[in-house]
Amino acid sequence: MVHSHSNASNDASRQGLIVLLRHGQTAWSVSGQHTGRTDIPLTSTGEQQAVQARSRLDQAFPGGFAPDAVYSSPLKRARSTAELAGFTAPTLLQGLAEWDYGRAEGRTRDEVSDANGHDWTLWRDGPESLSPRLAGDWDTTLPSGETITVHNGPGEMLEDAANRAGDVLEQLTPLLDDGKTVLLVAHAHILRILTTRWLGLDPHTARLFRLDTAHFSMLSRYRGDNVIQHWNC
Repeated sequence: MVHSHSNASNDASRQGLIVLLRHGQTAWSVSGQHTGRTDIPLTSTGEQQAVQARSRLDQAFPGGFAPDAVYSSPLKRARSTAELAGFTAPTLLQGLAEWDYGRAEGRTRDEVSDANGHDWTLWRDGPESLSPRLAGDWDTTLPSGETITVHNGPGEMLEDAANRAGDVLEQLTPLLDDGKTVLLVAHAHILRILTTRWLGLDPHTARLFRLDTAHFSMLSRYRGDNVIQHWNC
């Protein structure tokens, strides 16, 4: 964890700042099932994590966030996190939806590897490499008792997710140029991919940036460069 921020809002008053907040725990973040576009809720632990994130954000940013500078993925786990963290009316951005894992959706890495007939990893192989045999829709029951439908479509290539994240950054540019602090409430993979776009790195390097549930990170500009200011706080 990197967190030497002595009042991060002082930095934001001088230049634009992006704050990335991952949603709280879900049943599938515990089980290791790929959770892309399936609209599952937070667990009770995830709800508590979101409330706790609010206190950490309040401490780091006592001046808060302008209403026009708070954005969320449209998926309920992100929207609920935003609300429980004190942001009741974020602007919803489809560009912040999680990476579409396609035929890996709802399955663990081991399950995907077994069904695909060889070892598979998301970052190396991508959803597009998975067998069409894994396509289709199926129902499953969460530990809470809620039944949900999982859709295993073709998925999204990493490069497409990265382009989508780049579009989000382009949309934020005017706010950053005005020196505003922008909050993005979304998902681990798309926020890490967005970070690589901010830094000008290959999106595959996003796998190296661990981002835990309901933790936040900060991206800023320093001496002309786009940088990570703090991570996984």
